[in-house]
Amino acid sequence: MTLRAGVPVRDAIDSALVALTAAGVDTPRLDAEVLLAHALGVDRAALWLNPDREVTGDAARWFRDAVRRRASQRVPVAYLVGAKGFRRLELQVDERVLVPRPETEHLVEALLDLPQGARVHDVGTGSGAIALALKDERPDLRVSASDSSADALAVARANAARLGLDVELLQADLLQGVDPRLDAIVSNPPYVPDGDRRTLMPEVALHEPPGALFAGPDGLDVIRPLTAQAAATEARLLALEIGAGQADAVRELVADAGFAQVETVRDLAGIERVVIGRR
Repeated sequence: MTLRAGVPVRDAIDSALVALTAAGVDTPRLDAEVLLAHALGVDRAALWLNPDREVTGDAARWFRDAVRRRASQRVPVAYLVGAKGFRRLELQVDERVLVPRPETEHLVEALLDLPQGARVHDVGTGSGAIALALKDERPDLRVSASDSSADALAVARANAARLGLDVELLQADLLQGVDPRLDAIVSNPPYVPDGDRRTLMPEVALHEPPGALFAGPDGLDVIRPLTAQAAATEARLLALEIGAGQADAVRELVADAGFAQVETVRDLAGIERVVIGRR
């Protein structure tokens, strides 16, 4: 994409739109606006209100490079701007963690009616999205979270500190070493079958951490031990995000772990996305 000095906002967006559309990006206008707003240090509404504003200097150079990386390398917008909104929070993210997704918000919603002061643990917290959103919306909850990745925990700790949210964070393989005195366990675990790697969008396959995505031939290599470990805790509720077509198998695993009252929640696309077990 070429971007001459002093080009107006509307022309900068149009140039980016051409490059991103040609690259096959799904949401070219949205991406162009988010990137330009970040470059200028404003929100997207400011672009619409002042389309004649000139894009110059460092802002023009950053925007040009970001559009190039988005188009040619398919780097996710969240990694380019270093942030992603989730529920009421703005989370810092980079390639050490998954980009938080709207469907994961269903997990948060599933736990908002927990009793006062309930103890909740988030397994595989990544950026801290679920744990931090729960603490933000239910400050009375005692929230802890773990991840096997030290890099991911560094991102979660930075988010917790910046947002001023008191969540206990620890490095652990699933629930090993986690205090079993819990009321609820929640997790967005890896659940993509290994064979689906070729079908993923390049933004995911090329840039997001594979350890947070893939889980064996059927995508359940993490959920199986997690449900078994959850059974050995005091938790009365277990909520898991799952992939398309996995609901029947995960319902059975959750029920076999003793969480006999099982229900599922569909996402906005109608996919059974969350399995909730109670005992």
